[in-house]
Amino acid sequence: MSEKFRALVLNTAEDGKEVLPEFKDLSINDLPEGDVLVRVAHSTLNYKDGMILNGLGRLVRQYPHVPGVDFAGEVVDSSDARYKAGDKVILTGWRVGESHWGGYAQMARVKADWLVPLPDGLSTEQAMAIGTAGFTSMLAVMALEEQGVSPDQDGEILVTGAAGGVGSVAISILSHLGYRVVASTGRPENADYLKHLGASDIVDRAALAEAPNRPLLSERWLGAIDSVGSTTLAHMLAEMKYHGVVAACGLAGGPDLPATVIPFLLRGVRLIGIDSVLCPYERRVRAWQRLVTDLPAKRLGEATETVPLSAVLPYGEKILKGGVRGRLVIDVAAG
Repeated sequence: MSEKFRALVLNTAEDGKEVLPEFKDLSINDLPEGDVLVRVAHSTLNYKDGMILNGLGRLVRQYPHVPGVDFAGEVVDSSDARYKAGDKVILTGWRVGESHWGGYAQMARVKADWLVPLPDGLSTEQAMAIGTAGFTSMLAVMALEEQGVSPDQDGEILVTGAAGGVGSVAISILSHLGYRVVASTGRPENADYLKHLGASDIVDRAALAEAPNRPLLSERWLGAIDSVGSTTLAHMLAEMKYHGVVAACGLAGGPDLPATVIPFLLRGVRLIGIDSVLCPYERRVRAWQRLVTDLPAKRLGEATETVPLSAVLPYGEKILKGGVRGRLVIDVAAG
């Protein structure tokens, strides 16, 4: 195939430090090896994308590189019997957009094992309005359920990083399922938005930001979905109720955890790590099917903004500063 397509390509300056983005026209032969060729319709902008676009965190080791950690589109060609031309598919995880070229190009070639079919009832734009962040949120909700947390129990679920992609989708899912949700945010102007998504109350991020001064604090949370980590995670662990459950899925605050084993030993608190990258195929499919039924489409639409691929760079800086609220979909087909 000699078809040309638009892509955002990252290179590095001569010193190897500064990342230099450029929109280019590529051909199919430029793509890395893979079983399935996909015409990309939509991608998203996640916090990790913002880091990659700005050369932070050494998430990309080899250049040139096409970023974009997820995408949805239509199969053009496949050497794997599971997929045929015309099938709609989704890709999240597997280090796509990090160690393998990702979704900020109008064509992508990937391993068949990395894909899942687009569920009935979802468009590619809706799938990416959910994206890696929403998929991670559902994995976190499923983890709480599997540890025995249910809406009929007495207590509240805390969601940190509430205005971000994972947090906003998690609030929508949890409130739809009947949980009482408390949202943590550092921006008071987000309060009405978060309550509209279903949060029953708001707590200032600063109240959770300091490491606890004692190993146990007053019992407060039945469960939590945390995308911040560090001292915020340590603080909530000290406030969990007996047999409380925390699903942790992000490290925006850093990887250090200044906590003790006391919450785990004396209150039986459970800390479940959520990995949306190497998630088994069957669990991926189940999570996407749950997202169709348990995430209100109206709320998802209200929490989503769609922009063309050409606009992604300024938004990449904005998301690192906490300036992107909800979900940002990238219309890759529009270029």
